[in-house]
Amino acid sequence: MIGAAGAVAVGGALTPVVFAAGSGGDSGASVTTDSASGAAGTEPQKFPATRTEAAAGTAEASAAFAISYVGVRWSGAADGAGIKFADGDSAPGKWQDLGSGCATVEGGGTALVAAGDATAYELKLPDGASVSGVRSLAIDTTGGADKTFRVPTEPTRVRGVQYLSRPAWGADESKRYKDGKVNSPEVYYPFQTITVHHTDGVNNDPDPAATVRAIYEYHAVTLDWGDIGYHFLIDEAGVVYEGRYSGDDLVPAFDADGNLVTAFHTGGFNSGNLGIALLGNLVSQPPTDAAKASLIRLIKVIARFKGLDPQAKLTYVNPVNGVTKDVNAISGHRDWLATDCPGQTMYDLLGEVRTAVAGK
Repeated sequence: MIGAAGAVAVGGALTPVVFAAGSGGDSGASVTTDSASGAAGTEPQKFPATRTEAAAGTAEASAAFAISYVGVRWSGAADGAGIKFADGDSAPGKWQDLGSGCATVEGGGTALVAAGDATAYELKLPDGASVSGVRSLAIDTTGGADKTFRVPTEPTRVRGVQYLSRPAWGADESKRYKDGKVNSPEVYYPFQTITVHHTDGVNNDPDPAATVRAIYEYHAVTLDWGDIGYHFLIDEAGVVYEGRYSGDDLVPAFDADGNLVTAFHTGGFNSGNLGIALLGNLVSQPPTDAAKASLIRLIKVIARFKGLDPQAKLTYVNPVNGVTKDVNAISGHRDWLATDCPGQTMYDLLGEVRTAVAGK
C-alpha cells in the first residue's frame, strides 16, 4: 500500500465504498450528508446561526451581540497591527498584537483573534507603514437564532476514523455563495502531499465546533475564499471535522475519482496539497495526545490509500502553473511559506508523526 521512497502514486479511485467504509471494528459506511434533501439517514439538528457585524477603518467598532472572534484584513505591511477590546474576557483595555497566524494573504495582513465576548474593539495599523483597506468582521457563532441542518443519524467515518461532516458541525452552505453563484467552484487535481497547520487560536476551547464555524466565516467571507481553507480540522479532544466542501459523493476532501479538491491553506501551493489543521495555538503548548493520535490515524488512512510514503522527500509540482517545491511528504506550513504555523511544538513532532504513520 505504501509507495517507493519519493513516489506519489496516483492510485485507484477513492469511492465511498473504499475510502469511507468502516474498519477496525467499526461498521457501516458513511451516510448521506445532504443538508437540504431530508433524505433517509439524516435528522434535523439545530445550530446557532452565525451573526456578524462588518466595519471599516480603525475607529472603535461595536456589535449588538457578544463577539466570539474578530476577523481583520488590510493591505500593506503585514506586521505591527494590533487590536484592543473595550470589555469581555480578552484583556480589555490592552493592546494585543495581531500576529500573522496561519492564514496568509498577498500584499497585506490578516488575523482572526478571540474576542472573549467583547462588544466593542479598536484597531491600530503598523507604525510608519502605508496601510489601507482595513476591514474587520465581528463574529458570533454561539448566540444566534437557531438554524436547522440535516445531520447524519449514524457516525461518518474515513476508513474507521470517525469525523463530523459539514452539516454535523453546522456549516451554513449559503456562505459558499456570492452574488448567487458559488464563490470558489470546486476544482480537483491528483493528490501529492499533506501539510499540517495549527489555527493559532485559543487552547482549552470550550466549544470547538463554534470555533470551526468562526474560521469558516473568516475564510469564506472576510478573506473571500468562498469556503474554509482546510480539508480537515482536529480539536483538542481528537474530534475530526470535515473542511472544504468537495461535492456530494460522500467522500470528504476527494471526488469519486480520487482527485483532491483544491483548498486554501498554503497560498501558491494548494492544488494537490491536502491541509489538516489542529485547533489552538501550538507555539509553546504541544497538541494533546488525543489530537496527535487523530492526526496520525487520519494521515495514515490517506497515505495508505493514495500510495504516499510518509517518510519520503518529494518535489511538489503545482498542476496549475508548474511551480515546484522540494518538501517532505508530510510537511508543516512553514516549510512552504514564511509563517510560524503549525507552531514550534507541532513542527517539532512532525518527525514522530511520519514515523508513526509509516508503522503498521
